[in-house]
Amino acid sequence: MSARLATLAYEFREPALLDMALTHRSAGGFNNERLEFLGDAVLSLVIAEWLYQTRPRASEGELSRLRASLVNQESLASIARSLQLGDALNLGSGELKSGGFRRDSILADALEAVFGAVYLDGGFVVCCRVIRGLYEARMSGLPTAADLKDPKTRLQEYLQARQQALPAYNLLEVSGEAHAQRFTVECVVGDQHRGVATANSRRKAEQEAARLVLERVS
Repeated sequence: MSARLATLAYEFREPALLDMALTHRSAGGFNNERLEFLGDAVLSLVIAEWLYQTRPRASEGELSRLRASLVNQESLASIARSLQLGDALNLGSGELKSGGFRRDSILADALEAVFGAVYLDGGFVVCCRVIRGLYEARMSGLPTAADLKDPKTRLQEYLQARQQALPAYNLLEVSGEAHAQRFTVECVVGDQHRGVATANSRRKAEQEAARLVLERVS
């Protein structure tokens, strides 16, 4: 395997570290789980320090929300796709057949493992530069901390402030293959407002349904 990964902008002195970072546990033998553990910690520190420097007036809670909006499975998987990381993964036959190279969780974990590998190969300063390069656009387009409150939280706070009944979330349907399921959820407030949404996770569907209801009640 090459010592360079697409547009990572880093060439490994020890290519074996990159090989390990891209090896999923389904492939057997040495895999990327330990590197993922390390990379997760390094990524969290780099983003936390970056936010601390660039958001001097943000509270601890606001900084935590901002970091969570950047360091999550969805963002990591999106960055991994931009690096064409899925094409380079070493997966077991079962994961290959089920499309594991497209799965958000596998891509996100592998990218964290790559960060761990870069840290071991080049040190913290180099790893920080790599992470910042990949997150530059997301950091510059980051909304305010208040805007990052998810729709479920904002809807609940809106209703509590008006002493109204809290919403109920009901799972209406689960469809699709096991590796590509779709969840349809309704959000109901009293007997007046209802929002229905479908997404690739129940959490996302609930958030979107809450957003629809929030638009109607506010």
